Amino acid sequence: MGRAQILEFEKPIAEIKEKIEELKQISSESGMDLSSEIEKFEKQAEEYQHEIYENLKPSEKLQIARHVNRPNFTDYMNLMCSDFIELHGDREGSDDRAIVGGIGKIGNFNVMFVGTQKGSSTKENLECNFGMPQPQGYRKAMRLFNHANKFNLPIITLIDTPGAYPGITAEQTGQGLAIAQNLRDMAKLDVPVIAVITGEGCSGGALGLAVANDVKMLEFAYYTVISPEGCASILFRDATKASAAADALKITANDLLELGIIDSCVKEPLGGAHTNKEEMAKILKKELISSLRKYTKMTPEKLRKQRYQKYRKMGCFLHE
Repeated sequence: MGRAQILEFEKPIAEIKEKIEELKQISSESGMDLSSEIEKFEKQAEEYQHEIYENLKPSEKLQIARHVNRPNFTDYMNLMCSDFIELHGDREGSDDRAIVGGIGKIGNFNVMFVGTQKGSSTKENLECNFGMPQPQGYRKAMRLFNHANKFNLPIITLIDTPGAYPGITAEQTGQGLAIAQNLRDMAKLDVPVIAVITGEGCSGGALGLAVANDVKMLEFAYYTVISPEGCASILFRDATKASAAADALKITANDLLELGIIDSCVKEPLGGAHTNKEEMAKILKKELISSLRKYTKMTPEKLRKQRYQKYRKMGCFLHE
């Protein structure tokens, strides 16, 4: 196990925690009772941590969303589901590992799970193309959505992607068309669709799995039409101004909830989902079961209508 990644704004907290460990070691080696000093520093660290995480800038939340130890699709399946069976391939000759899907049980519900997958090591990241799907991945996802539709299975998508793969091969094999077909056909599904932005939710690569009745977003995830770096490169001709772009884009859960783009913000453990994957999975599982209870009571017609109206009313139009 390597040393945990410490983000820039977390360094003051890390320094306090190092001081606590030093005091514990001194206490253990010398036999001195330093419990009161240790307790004081622990309280100080917790209070300071709460203060920092309640006042994070969008650019700092972006760092958490991209944390290397943030739980991925496989982590959530292992922690939330029983009897998960992965289904492979787009039935056209390819199995894009950047999108994973299958049938599993959450609570009392049998569900089709589909999500983008990042790796937890360099080897896995290369295998999963760093969570950037190609057209074959979106076709596989749509195949699984249609399978769920046929057998009346609710659909849950977990999204954590920096965007669809922008390479030439993806364009040659129909990237834009594959995503557009997903947008069109997901809108027509007769079963409930619940989407969760668990980390990065960038561009059409995320939206291709997010046409849903209920869109949830983890507290420190982000959801945007373009990455802050891409936005800064276009508007400011300078990718280093990504922080300013992140502020302007309104990419955080609180902003998007206020704008009506998402339906709910899912609270993360203190310090982010990567600090306690088990607790994060427990929180998300509870939220998902609650949504399943609500939407599985709706008829196919109501589900389609609700989904359509949800996206029709997004955005504000001003008339002179």
